Amino acid sequence: MNFFEENIHLMEGISGFEEAFQSIMKYKKFPKNTILHEAGTICDDFYIIISGIGRVFFYKEDKDITCHFAAENETMTAIDSFIQRKKSKYCVEALEELEVFKISYFDLENLLLINPEFERFVRLFMQHAYVELADRIGDLQLNTAHERYEILLKKSPYLFQRVAAKHIASFLGISPETLSRIRSK
Repeated sequence: MNFFEENIHLMEGISGFEEAFQSIMKYKKFPKNTILHEAGTICDDFYIIISGIGRVFFYKEDKDITCHFAAENETMTAIDSFIQRKKSKYCVEALEELEVFKISYFDLENLLLINPEFERFVRLFMQHAYVELADRIGDLQLNTAHERYEILLKKSPYLFQRVAAKHIASFLGISPETLSRIRSK
């Protein structure tokens, strides 16, 4: 279950919540391999995925390092830039053809200015994103490569059928060869 499914009930008592958010969501379709956000720029958009898979990654020493995957009913953005309004080191890419709802930073800010009672939902979303990030850091620091693989396989088994092994390996912090050895066990 994702954040939206878990928490949308919290806003049911607030009149006009669903309609207001729908009014700022724009349907977009992106071909596979499209870069939705380029590193070195300010990220103005936040994506809720309807169908497809995307990833957030950065470059280090001419290698791209995947730090986040998002699929149906999940979200993705260059969160550092989206929140802080600074240039990001992250890129956002469509790994499959993507259908998304796009929310611009400026539309979201305007909506929250007009409807401050919606801020609770955004705060809860940010808390959720923070907990996911803390879990990810803990995973990388506390678990072996094999344990990280098993956790990802249990949490998101669909990734192994839909995402290139090189992206999964970089997400796990291992080489493609190490991933191959772990998978063969």
